[in-house]
Amino acid sequence: MTGVQTTSPASSATSSPASSASRPIAHCGTVSALTLGLPSSSAVPEAKSVLPKALFVGHAQISAKLRQRLTNDIAGITMLALLRPANTALAAGARIPEILVIGLRLAPKSTTVPSEVINLIAAQRKSGIVFVVVRDAPHEGTVREECTIAVRRVLPGKAGHLPVHEVFAAEWKPAGEVALDMTGGSLDELWDSICSQIIFDDASPDALDDRITRRAQIRQLEMSIDKLTRDHQRTKDVDQRNELYAKLHKAKQQLEQLRAESD
Repeated sequence: MTGVQTTSPASSATSSPASSASRPIAHCGTVSALTLGLPSSSAVPEAKSVLPKALFVGHAQISAKLRQRLTNDIAGITMLALLRPANTALAAGARIPEILVIGLRLAPKSTTVPSEVINLIAAQRKSGIVFVVVRDAPHEGTVREECTIAVRRVLPGKAGHLPVHEVFAAEWKPAGEVALDMTGGSLDELWDSICSQIIFDDASPDALDDRITRRAQIRQLEMSIDKLTRDHQRTKDVDQRNELYAKLHKAKQQLEQLRAESD
């Protein structure tokens, strides 16, 4: 994605804390690098933070529907921060060379995480990208600003298979309550920690792929158990009922074991 690689926010974020502090920093609504708990040295100057939507469609073939969502659902795109070894004191990552923090301000009528837009943007860069999604939402007779954090992450899979990605998002919260822990000794560990905070509400970067796999297996078993239970209740044939009961019993045992491993 030539546009993002050469935009000034990336280079500006490497400036010293002193020089960054003398200029207003980027915001998405009221959310900034500082409100998120990120180092001030990683904050992008406000004057160089706006990313035009055209930046993300010039080098990608996208459907008319996705183009419409980018146009209508997103009010603005802002580079909030750029995390690198030089401005975080973290070791360089073997997988993640840098972590971009991009704000997506939703249009007034948009209320959900724009997964398709996140897929579009994240697919164009090898860096880890943290998406800060901000919306206005009704609350107790008034309107408040809410925020969620989202990432696009490759799912654990077998070597040689095409990678499969999924967009994960945390719960919506009042914008002022959203923050990220800077956990880890390298950018790889920080990326896994941020993903873990979003997926599991846990800052530990340890064995993240294993935990994601186990989570997916638990969800699949829960759906299988629900279907087997309904099939068992409906079936009148004794042999079929016995077969379904055996499968149901085995699935429940597997689920119990996976949940125990997750604790």
